[in-house]
Amino acid sequence: MTLIDGKAIAQQVRAEVRDEVAAWVAQGHEPPGLATVLVGDDAASAIYVGGKQKASNEVGIRPFDLRLPQDASHDEVRATIHELNANPAVNGILLQLPTPPQVDGPALTTEIDPRKDVDGLTPISTGLLSKGLPGLRPCTPSGCMELLRRHDVQLEGAEAVVVGRSDLVGKPISAMLLAANATVTTCHSRTRDLAEVCRRADVLIAAVGVPELIKGDWIKEGAVVIDVGMNRTPEKLAGDVEFDSAVERASLITPVPGGVGPMTIAMLLRNTLEAAKAAA
Repeated sequence: MTLIDGKAIAQQVRAEVRDEVAAWVAQGHEPPGLATVLVGDDAASAIYVGGKQKASNEVGIRPFDLRLPQDASHDEVRATIHELNANPAVNGILLQLPTPPQVDGPALTTEIDPRKDVDGLTPISTGLLSKGLPGLRPCTPSGCMELLRRHDVQLEGAEAVVVGRSDLVGKPISAMLLAANATVTTCHSRTRDLAEVCRRADVLIAAVGVPELIKGDWIKEGAVVIDVGMNRTPEKLAGDVEFDSAVERASLITPVPGGVGPMTIAMLLRNTLEAAKAAA
């Protein structure tokens, strides 16, 4: 069994992006710009945004840090997004969710210019992904695919099972695996005999948000397991997979924390650079 070190791979991706940004600027281009929009004073969201700003600085991406008050109206946030859409120095826009109740965050996400949609969540980006056309892809699923690629996991013809069908992870990772010529089964709360479906998987992606839902004996001997879950239990931070028993059977597995998590910001930085190149 090999542990997939997401932290180390994320550092490699960030180093590559830093070198590519430096080369891009050396060719006479402006540095890529990443704007984060934070509405209100949610402490966890502020930490996330701070992490994205810091990571941008480290790789030479110019951060634009927009903070709006807790009582900002839906229209004010919308106007901010439209200003960023029109700003040529900004290549990527992120609206930090959740937003306060008077602001419809998911609706405003669809107002982001698809060319600057570094989260890959607008309907246009989703459509490009499902059609297999070039476009910006959601960061967490891209991070999962990067982990598989860097470990030379053979996806062509493999039986892949995705547990979870969220817009954020489940649906896009299913589309990406399909594009890599895997045979994909997407499971959800209505799936009959989930354990039996999981036991068929050569590659199992768990992204459902239920601590240790997937038991070790659901894992096929030698399977690759990517655990996207990040659940706080009274004892610890737990994934969606029962890690201690799953390691007995998996050939490759991501730990929680330190597996998929660090890849999300790394892929966000890569998306921002790709958006800058496409804009030029």
